[in-house]
Amino acid sequence: MTEAVNKMPATRRLPARFSRLLDRLARYGILLLLVAAWEAIVRGFNVSPLTFAKPSDIAVAILRGMERGLYWEHLGVTVFEMVVGFIIGSSLGFVLGVVVSEFGRLGKLLFPSLVAVQSLPKVAVAPLIIMWFGFGLESKIFVVALITFFPVLINTLSGLSIVDSARIDLMRVILASRWQTFIYVRLPSAAPTIFAGLNVAVVLALTGAIVAEFVGAQRGLGVLVLQAQANLDTAGMFAILIFLASIGLAANLGIRTLERRVVYWAQRRDSEP
Repeated sequence: MTEAVNKMPATRRLPARFSRLLDRLARYGILLLLVAAWEAIVRGFNVSPLTFAKPSDIAVAILRGMERGLYWEHLGVTVFEMVVGFIIGSSLGFVLGVVVSEFGRLGKLLFPSLVAVQSLPKVAVAPLIIMWFGFGLESKIFVVALITFFPVLINTLSGLSIVDSARIDLMRVILASRWQTFIYVRLPSAAPTIFAGLNVAVVLALTGAIVAEFVGAQRGLGVLVLQAQANLDTAGMFAILIFLASIGLAANLGIRTLERRVVYWAQRRDSEP
């Protein structure tokens, strides 16, 4: 009887694992089909390489750039700007979200100003930031922090405002302090919403770094994009875009992995990627 009980979870897990394997194979298969269709269409219609590069040309551009060591230094600069700016901006957004949530009057005073700052187009603000901080890493980090700040702030405020009243009443019954109520009830309830804001912010962080490099920089993937554009190197531009997409996917995967470890009690659907 005991052996039968022990074998039941394993037999139930096999179909789920097999299903996930099929899902992954289907994703990779669709990706390969899209790449093959891309190659066939560009070749079949004789599209100019200046207009649209073939996947084979993009692969050659990536290999040549890696052999010359073209990407690594610029890649490291962009990732550094993205990570540091994201940490600073998201940390400030979380802290200010907690402060505004805990002190309602302060929130009413600060929130209109914060919305006004966030409403400014970052592309228009970036040249001014470059003038203030120069063409070094500081200006790029400031732009990234500015872009990532508001999503985390809004999601923190939203998460902390949605709390089960029964849990709050229970904490009052046991005479828990305000800090204990925040740590054991409000923050765990808001954690999934906060991580949703972090998922949005980490993608915007990469966008902010590239926009800042477009405005003025000496190193970074944004600089490589501008150089490829000036040289009419369409394959090179696509190669850099592939690197940027890979960075974004890796950053999103990192945040989601951290979310699974921190918000381990949150139930997710098996169909979620």
